[in-house]
Amino acid sequence: MTKIRAAIAGGTGYTAGELIRILINHPEIEISSILSTSSVGTAISTIHRDLFGETDMRFTDKLMNPDVLFLCLGHGLSREFIDSHTINEKCKIIDLGNDFRLSSNYKEREYIYGLCELNHNEIAKSSSVANPGCFATAIQLGIIPLCTNDMIKDDVHVHAVTGSTGAGKKLTDTGQFSYRTSNFSVYKPFTHQHLDEINKTVFAVSGKSPQINFVPMRGDFTRGIFTSIYTKCNYTADKIVEMYKEYYATSPFVHISEEPISLKEVINTNKCLIHIEFHNGYIHITTIIDNLIKGASGQAIQNMNLMFGLEENTGLKLKPTAF
Repeated sequence: MTKIRAAIAGGTGYTAGELIRILINHPEIEISSILSTSSVGTAISTIHRDLFGETDMRFTDKLMNPDVLFLCLGHGLSREFIDSHTINEKCKIIDLGNDFRLSSNYKEREYIYGLCELNHNEIAKSSSVANPGCFATAIQLGIIPLCTNDMIKDDVHVHAVTGSTGAGKKLTDTGQFSYRTSNFSVYKPFTHQHLDEINKTVFAVSGKSPQINFVPMRGDFTRGIFTSIYTKCNYTADKIVEMYKEYYATSPFVHISEEPISLKEVINTNKCLIHIEFHNGYIHITTIIDNLIKGASGQAIQNMNLMFGLEENTGLKLKPTAF
């Protein structure tokens, strides 16, 4: 059987590195090219040292007519790449940036919002997908069942902590080891860019726009997102938990845990774990994901699997690094 030819544009960042690592081991994929304007001719393993001994591929500036194109470019650069390259109309595109999450039509393509647990059927029929943001993925998976069943009656409060890889490879004052280690800080409170796509999804599934108060935080670890979500709730715990289990019954990656959850249980996987508790009239929901996999590259491959009619978890049966 002929393998699917995959190309990656913007191959030097953290998400691209994870994408390459998983695709190398995907049984239905052959990587045709990995593009980088700054590293043409350089061995992939020179940039992504975890791939040393895994591949002898080198960065190129040639697209090589792939069947699927992953755009791992900086936010706002996907449109520039599409405008400056000839892309076969049969080539499927998955954008890991934010160019098409809110504005879905471009160059005679409609980009479906790639939250698989919400838009499964639409993604399967699509040729273009906008991969969700990492915070947006963790938060939406935590509240979509409530929104779908019209169970949000008050403000939603979210605190979420992300690892340093969420800021990308570019060196910043708050990304340096000396700042991050043994440290914790808030950034972009109530204004984070992922709020727009969260609000868009919530309105699409519920027809309502509850106030979502989102406070993102930087943690002193490298990867993962832990979200703490609470809102007033008048329903019984048993009813809510059963509703969540039913909503995600067909998902291979979202699981409802009856025990409290911790971040290492999902690191290096495409899983999202959810735990639900009730306290004094409030529902408290915690969700955990690996920001580089379920929050980015793994979710992109999950989308690709759906688009090519493969089993959703093909190439994504990854074990967490629990220790």
